[in-house]
Amino acid sequence: MTVNQKRCMLTHGHTSISLQRQCQLIGLSRSTAYYKAHRNPVTSVYNRHLIQIMDELYTAHPHLGREGMTRALRRKGYPVNSKRVRRLMKEMGLESVYPKPGKKLSLGNKKHKKYPYLLRDISINKPDHVWCADITYIRLSHGHVYLVAIMDWYSRYVVHWELSNSLEDTFCVTALRTALQKGRKPEIFNTDQGSQFTGNSFTEVLHEHKIRISMDGRGRALDNVMVERLWRTLKYEDIYLREYSDPLELRKGISAYMKYYNTERPHSSLKSHTPEEVYKVFLCVN
Repeated sequence: MTVNQKRCMLTHGHTSISLQRQCQLIGLSRSTAYYKAHRNPVTSVYNRHLIQIMDELYTAHPHLGREGMTRALRRKGYPVNSKRVRRLMKEMGLESVYPKPGKKLSLGNKKHKKYPYLLRDISINKPDHVWCADITYIRLSHGHVYLVAIMDWYSRYVVHWELSNSLEDTFCVTALRTALQKGRKPEIFNTDQGSQFTGNSFTEVLHEHKIRISMDGRGRALDNVMVERLWRTLKYEDIYLREYSDPLELRKGISAYMKYYNTERPHSSLKSHTPEEVYKVFLCVN
């Protein structure tokens, strides 16, 4: 477990477990737990507010790039420049999450191998034919984390998810290994070209299980539309309503919502069945 992942587990101001004791339990130094980057408090408050607005804009309109986001913010009365928007979008991981037509992915890595897109003109008509993965930014009352989800394309079933307070690839690899430990695997695994998915740590797990790798090409912004719809649903039905204050509270909330999403929430695209019904019983929805 990385230092950032350990820090993500801490709950400042916990009523029964002191921060010192939390550090002892997870093997983290207190100095690391208390470290905060030095920022201008006024600017930080304004940036946090901008990030909140940008998160809502991007969830509603995932096609927005830097210039589109800048225009949208200005129309809402925020006199921002594109330089600030680019910096905040990079911090939120938005450029790595959704490919933009004709633009390079800001968090891609040129040294990593890029795999061809395998889903063109194929019919995905059964569970475990294709799995996909994506990352989204989740805001908290004081800070933020990133959420990765692995989903079965056919049934929309969320196989596994993980949280992290950084965009290092560790939490994506952990999510993948845990998903595969549940006894099922896909024929094809599709992602964007973000460095979390193109790195050797992630692709080697897929090779170990003899899973074909597919990656979205430039200009294919809707290839991961299944997970994008999950993000929109999760945020509007849970995250924005509850305004979670810390990672521990968020983890509990997401766990409860994902269970509801998989087992109780019917989908019109699944003929009013739940993802679990389609994934585990293999109901035909085409």
